[in-house]
Amino acid sequence: MSNEPLKITSFEIENVKKVRAVSYKPAQDGLTVIGGRNGQGKTSVLDAIAYALGGEKFRPSELQNRDGMNPASIKVTLSNGIVVERSGKNASLKVTDPTGMRAGQKLLDAVIEVLALNLPKFLEASGKDKAKTLLRTLGIEDQLDALDKEEKRLYDDRTLAGREADEKKKYAANLPEFADVPDQLLSLNDLKDELTEILAWNADRQAKINNIEKLKNNYELESKRLEDLKQRMRDLEEQIVHQKEKTESSLKDYSLACQVGHPEERDASEVEKKIDDMENINAKIRQNNEKSMAMDVAKQKAEVVSALTNKIEDVRRRRMELLKSVPMPLEGLSVEDGELIYKGAKWDCMSSMEQTLVGISICHAVNPACGFVLLDRLECFDTAQLSALDNWMNKLQIQGISTRVSTGDECTLIIEDGIVRDDDTAVHTETKPEPKKEVELEDF
Repeated sequence: MSNEPLKITSFEIENVKKVRAVSYKPAQDGLTVIGGRNGQGKTSVLDAIAYALGGEKFRPSELQNRDGMNPASIKVTLSNGIVVERSGKNASLKVTDPTGMRAGQKLLDAVIEVLALNLPKFLEASGKDKAKTLLRTLGIEDQLDALDKEEKRLYDDRTLAGREADEKKKYAANLPEFADVPDQLLSLNDLKDELTEILAWNADRQAKINNIEKLKNNYELESKRLEDLKQRMRDLEEQIVHQKEKTESSLKDYSLACQVGHPEERDASEVEKKIDDMENINAKIRQNNEKSMAMDVAKQKAEVVSALTNKIEDVRRRRMELLKSVPMPLEGLSVEDGELIYKGAKWDCMSSMEQTLVGISICHAVNPACGFVLLDRLECFDTAQLSALDNWMNKLQIQGISTRVSTGDECTLIIEDGIVRDDDTAVHTETKPEPKKEVELEDF
């Protein structure tokens, strides 16, 4: 068997869906366009080939042609010499290799790419599913998925930090700020201690004043008694002398106290006022501290946002490096945020031509050993685009068997009422009409 990509050498279909009898050898490279009006059997040809090669999951719900007298039969010959046949009442499968040995669906599944049989289903899948298929083919799906999850986690963390930074900044901006208060909260105990010390000092001062007044009163009393005792002076001389000495001593203390003067009384009203104002001042200090703390938190969160932004950029850089490290099946094709991107456009912004190119390229990359693809309904392309697509597939040596609602010259063969029109000239030929002008994809 050849190591060349597997292609369809010929197909023979009878009484399948709307096909009565179609036999053809498609071109090995480029497009074979099956044309015809609606309802003539074009898509039935592709369905028959897909069923023959893909198995029961591709079986049409109504296989038998309603007008056919004989049971449905399909025969597809592949370029590696394998012949696939389905015939009989139950369309039983028969697979024969070039040596004549019989095989089954497992052999076909090993060499036929499912995407090649049902490309429209792939094209209709979500952008993320198509991207996963590509990444799985390139062998970097898990790595890219890990980077995507890391970026999402960092992005969520950054969003949360940014939201908290904004909230704290707005909260701080709405708080009042007082310039005439200290930075630290006032201590009631310190003020109480100061007040106690002042009150004690004042009490001691008053006690000393009271004592001096007492001494003064005693002096006056003793002076009066001295006058009373002058009559007894001679009898009480010794007592008088003693008393005089005592009185003179008291007078001396009093005189000294008068010379020194009484210390001024200290004013406690300022401390008492501080105690009364302390809670108001502390409330202002607390608001200043709260504003400062909110601004600090906002600054910290802003720094976290900046750091997370750098990490996100690093993850994106690693993703780009990862994507650049593997060869893409089509120039300009990439994956961003889990979506297929071609020439900067997401899937829904691609033209039908671009979507088809991407689909064929990924299909071929998934299984390079399968060198053909079935393409249904190419009527959305004009003849110039068809020619460009044909040239592109020729260069890549990919075989495309397609359908188009048309009976124009761009069609390789035309089916009418389930058979090939002008069957005697069109059947069993691999030649196709040469395009009038070779048009490249770059023109689109």
